[in-house]
Amino acid sequence: MYVKVAVVFFLCSLQLFSQQHSHSEELLLMGSRFEITAVSGSQTLSQEAVTASIEEIHRIEHLISEYDPTSQVSEINRKAGIAPVMVDYELYSLIERCIKVSVLTDGAFDISWAGASKIWRFDEEMTALPSSEEIKNMTGIVGYSNIILNRQDTSVFLKLPGMKIGFGAIGKGYAANKATAVMKSMHISGGIVIAGGDLVTFGKPLNGEHWTIGIANPENPREALAWLKVDETAVVTSGNYEKFVMIDGVRYTHIINPKTCLPASGMKSVTIFCPDAELADALSTAIFVMGTEEGLKLINQLKAIECLIIDDANTMHTSDGLKLQFYKQNTDTNSSKQSHIFTIGQ
Repeated sequence: MYVKVAVVFFLCSLQLFSQQHSHSEELLLMGSRFEITAVSGSQTLSQEAVTASIEEIHRIEHLISEYDPTSQVSEINRKAGIAPVMVDYELYSLIERCIKVSVLTDGAFDISWAGASKIWRFDEEMTALPSSEEIKNMTGIVGYSNIILNRQDTSVFLKLPGMKIGFGAIGKGYAANKATAVMKSMHISGGIVIAGGDLVTFGKPLNGEHWTIGIANPENPREALAWLKVDETAVVTSGNYEKFVMIDGVRYTHIINPKTCLPASGMKSVTIFCPDAELADALSTAIFVMGTEEGLKLINQLKAIECLIIDDANTMHTSDGLKLQFYKQNTDTNSSKQSHIFTIGQ
């Protein structure tokens, strides 16, 4: 199951700048904590921008939810192996882009992973691993090549009975993009959308300088392990430390390898820095599945995209354009007290 984990992002230096005003709201959307902030010369406009962005997220949630029985995605899943379903062009385009990312990552990202949710629940009732037979059955129906698209009538057909698609690994990034676009269309001067482990910034905060964000320490998610100053970008983290199950003393993370239908391993967190939250969302999951070596090899071939990986040994790995500018080890030797400041492309 791909569920973006809630990663602590620390916003600093939100001080009054000139006559700018800020309005923020925090609420539960799409099963995750969202925090939305708008900065504007008008307090009223800031409030209206946040309200409009929330309405847009509700719209996206209905569009892509596989849990809403009235959604087009639910209809696609119900008709798996039976018939194509004509959908709105917006949903069709999202699915089309998902398949492109699947091709790019050689299947490490795959929205048809949702079929595996039948055997991996990651809740208190899960006390034993799925059987080898159950896993074999799931691998038989997971595979993006069996998602058949027809651009002429914008229809989607899941070729195999029992197949499902789900947007847990890309949906919040897409929603954050759309919410940001709504705020920009209202001509506010800056804003930030935090959607669980996804974050999008644009413009300037109240101090008129940069947004300062912190990446959560996997060992203690309430602390920041690394810091970065950003302007207009998306930062998305996938980690193994909030949604998991412990079985026979072994931790199994919620991030599933679509090829094996088994939990990915070897990493604690992957953070992607990218101009586009939707793509960053998908890549953070894909790199977690691919592993450090193959993941960084891919990222280093992509323009304007960087990556920070923390592996199971707490070792940091970075893509070529992500530079460690400053490091401090406090007198307390606890690794959670280490401080890192990164820059991109400098």
